[in-house]
Amino acid sequence: MGKHRGTHDAHLVWDWNGTLLDDITAVIGATNAAFAEIGLAPITLERYREMYCVPVPRFYERLLGRLPTDEEWDSMDGIFHRYYSEHRIGCGLTQGAEELLGEWRRAGRSQSLLSMFGHDELIPIVRGYGIEEHFLRVEGRRGRSGGSKAIHMAAHLAALADATAPERTVVIGDAADDAIAAAHVGARAVLYTGGSHSRASLESVGVPVVDSLEEAVEVAIDLVA
Repeated sequence: MGKHRGTHDAHLVWDWNGTLLDDITAVIGATNAAFAEIGLAPITLERYREMYCVPVPRFYERLLGRLPTDEEWDSMDGIFHRYYSEHRIGCGLTQGAEELLGEWRRAGRSQSLLSMFGHDELIPIVRGYGIEEHFLRVEGRRGRSGGSKAIHMAAHLAALADATAPERTVVIGDAADDAIAAAHVGARAVLYTGGSHSRASLESVGVPVVDSLEEAVEVAIDLVA
């Protein structure tokens, strides 16, 4: 990665699922396993990316034709995570992720990880991939699932106030919600096509869209240069 003036204090907030972790096949497998238990037909990767949205109950609304009840949501969410835990074991980091994290850190820049995956589960998983040391902060969702990342992003950056400012921060994720969360706190965003959304749905958000994490980092540098 080349030298760029004015970016020493740039901060990256990485998303986990579908961004640093290449787990979309596990997500589809778990989704279809959960669908089978509640009588829904399987979904293809292409259709998943076209339909997926956050908050996740809205995704199920698109498929069911109505919002699930709280009881239905709790059941579907539990089923999904049970199957996801089985499917995730075979997933690796996205191509180039480990090298990019190391390069960014060695260049004296800071980065953190913010995920809507449950915090208590996230920490040992990230640690297991051997990349925890690259982050100032690794944070997952605390509390009930199914919400948006915006409120979590505000708290995340507040905890990092001594290390970065929103205007020097770029969020790298695979979902429209990552860009919404970035805008909520005055940060920038770059969206990656290898995860949960189609390119068309990502482009509709109005932020840069890329096909690799290497390109995401290069665009992030340009955004805060």
